[in-house]
Amino acid sequence: MTATTLVTGATGTTGSRTVARLLAAGHRVRAASRRATPLPGAEPVRFDWYEPATFEDALAGADRVYLVPPVGEPDPASVMLPFLRRARAAGVRRAVLLGSSAVPEGGPAVGEVHRALPGLFEEWAVLRPSWFMQNFTGEHLHAHSIREDGVIRTAAGDGRVGFVDADDIAAVAVHALTDDRAPDGDLVLTGPEALSYDDVAAIVAEVTGRPVVHDHLTHDEFRDHLAAGMPREFAELLAGMDGEIAGGAEDRTTDTVRRLTGRPPTGFRTVAERELTRGR
Repeated sequence: MTATTLVTGATGTTGSRTVARLLAAGHRVRAASRRATPLPGAEPVRFDWYEPATFEDALAGADRVYLVPPVGEPDPASVMLPFLRRARAAGVRRAVLLGSSAVPEGGPAVGEVHRALPGLFEEWAVLRPSWFMQNFTGEHLHAHSIREDGVIRTAAGDGRVGFVDADDIAAVAVHALTDDRAPDGDLVLTGPEALSYDDVAAIVAEVTGRPVVHDHLTHDEFRDHLAAGMPREFAELLAGMDGEIAGGAEDRTTDTVRRLTGRPPTGFRTVAERELTRGR
């Protein structure tokens, strides 16, 4: 019997890419989103973390699930665990959670979901990617500030990050969802090199031919900047993560992408050239 994967956040940065890769590999996919947005080849299904009435239909026939936490939610465990228990009861045996390299098992926010996962599912994995390269090319706050102001604003100082391509995250997600053996552990995902935000600004400026600078903010300045568009508690969490970056917490690279996919991770310049020069 062909396995069916429920992909939550199916229209998002990693969800859409995971759906496409699963379909390309011949797998059945239920693409879950709040509006049940049609995606070619997938079965659209309405799903909202905050509406338990959507859970049953979304889970129908699925035996594995890709979990994208609700965006901007400071306490995702309180929102996600009722769904995960329902998923287990419905016959889901493998769950792959999108976490963060900055949040270990039992840590704040998604770290609590990470801790619960092994006790709920026979087979599981937690993807812990570094910051997305698409933060500078898509619809993230950084991408908007680059396009509108030629500025990247952070409280990360000179700290370096092993930024990772969302396509590489999706490639690892597909392996974690479909390989005969689940990873049954967490996977820290990075790109091939660690870059500072000054480095990123310089590469984006070179690729686009437009001036881009990195504005070094204090923790409080960055928190207040973020809080203009999100809950203050979540803004405080993100500003704190930038402080960890400034202290060197994300200055690392791993071999996870190469080890699971058989190819090297994509570099930031390649992603910038691919995604910032379209239509030029």
